[in-house]
Amino acid sequence: MRQPGFRIDGLQYANWSEKIFRQLRAGGVDAIHVTIAYHENFRETVLNFERWNRWFEQYPDLIMRGLWAGDVDIARETGRTAVFFGFQNPSPIEDDIGLVEILHTLGARFMQLSYNNQSLLATGCYEAEDAGITRMGRQVIKEMNRVGLVIDMSHSGDRSTIEAAEISERPITITHANPFEWSPALRNKTDAVIQAVVAGGGMLGFSLYPHHLKGKSDCSLQSFCDMIARTAEKYGAESLGIGSDLCQDQPDSIVEWMRVGRWKQRARLRRGLCCRAGVSTYAALVRGQPRFWQYRDGPEGHRPQRGRNLWDYGRQLVPFFPGQFWRSERAIEPLMVSQAGQNLRRVGGAKPKS
Repeated sequence: MRQPGFRIDGLQYANWSEKIFRQLRAGGVDAIHVTIAYHENFRETVLNFERWNRWFEQYPDLIMRGLWAGDVDIARETGRTAVFFGFQNPSPIEDDIGLVEILHTLGARFMQLSYNNQSLLATGCYEAEDAGITRMGRQVIKEMNRVGLVIDMSHSGDRSTIEAAEISERPITITHANPFEWSPALRNKTDAVIQAVVAGGGMLGFSLYPHHLKGKSDCSLQSFCDMIARTAEKYGAESLGIGSDLCQDQPDSIVEWMRVGRWKQRARLRRGLCCRAGVSTYAALVRGQPRFWQYRDGPEGHRPQRGRNLWDYGRQLVPFFPGQFWRSERAIEPLMVSQAGQNLRRVGGAKPKS
């Protein structure tokens, strides 16, 4: 039985440094899903893995590589944060399905099928028409299921997401977004999309990025907690988590890279679109990296759901978020965790004996 109280962040893309690693420890974050590629090709992604290898060597008392469920336990027991890697775009596999297994072997555990635009696999949420999962996308989903690479549809269109949930033999995830009915941004998710994901055992991670929030940088903690409460009542708290989407200390040039990659000429960012806005939101809403996890009951004792607090959503390793894997003969196996983060429900097979 796992001990209660795990704190997991479903996604961040910070400008990583010793300062941030120490802030993660100050906040008691046990595991974090780190974006290691946005628009990088395979070779560029390998270089990003190499950079993280150096950080693991330099800060072994603060961070550790996360690959399996037991790594979250080890991180908690040794006072470190387990880092699990993911891609916000399928660009690292280029046009070669064989790279899925290779990247999983290198340490990737999450991959989005599209990032805002049409990809070789699926349609992004900013396209005018959503053609759904492509022929290659269907094959890649099968391969991701086989090796244990989690399907993330955070930046994909509605039809593509619903089809991915139907095609995948494993639960899929939306690691960082909010309900569209609360904040009608193109990146947020409709009821039909959320229902399709959670019906298959998947999860939604609540995002704190300003453009995903009601009122953007002026969003209050009360409004955020009320939204969580309504969503939990509708879909069940066991299907919810936290994916902050924090891009702490990133310069505007990186945000421009996130938005446009290589698909168009760089344009001047509109005011308020940069990560500085995201940092200001954290200052107003959750007071930065270490302070977020210090909120227990929300504003003036308000709980997002009766008997629960914001920590509980950080404990949700549902249904297979970073720590939710056991090693199997061919894949990492997703698990489910109850509302308190204690009772596990297997989705995959058993961990082999060592």
